Amino acid sequence: MVVGAFPMAKLLYLGIRQVSKPLANRIKEAARRSEFFKTYICLPPAQLYHWVEMRTKMRIMGFRGTVIKPLNEEAAAELGAELLGEATIFIVGGGCLVLEYWRHQMQQRNKEEQQQAAWDAMRAEVGHLALAVEALQAQVQVAPPQGALEELRAQVQEVRAQLRARDPPPAPPAAPSPAE
Repeated sequence: MVVGAFPMAKLLYLGIRQVSKPLANRIKEAARRSEFFKTYICLPPAQLYHWVEMRTKMRIMGFRGTVIKPLNEEAAAELGAELLGEATIFIVGGGCLVLEYWRHQMQQRNKEEQQQAAWDAMRAEVGHLALAVEALQAQVQVAPPQGALEELRAQVQEVRAQLRARDPPPAPPAAPSPAE
């Protein structure tokens, strides 16, 4: 299952990227056209990114303390627009991940609630069955023991035998006359 999850994640990432690219491109175009957007939104992150990148490269090459010149306004606006576009794609992808996590948590919570409801129903049924068993046990205890029933049957048979002995045998039926 894990092996199949990675291609699906990659496909999902590509899908999110393709869907959010038009949005990022529109934001980039707006950033290039608007002077306010360019000055206050695009240029500061671009200059910071350029400064960090150049400082890191210089330190790796062994040059310490060199002054890094800022980018010209056109290049900084272009870099800032690209950074803004990539940030948009990242935010949309992150939002999708958060929404998917939230949806999964809701499904998990619903599943747990259903299991708890089933568990409670089973407990109630077991309680009901326990009460029924107790009632049946009480009835069994109240009922006469099996030996008493056998004694009653024997007494009933004796009474029947005595009643048969007291009754005279029935008269034989009269024979039919030849005249008939």
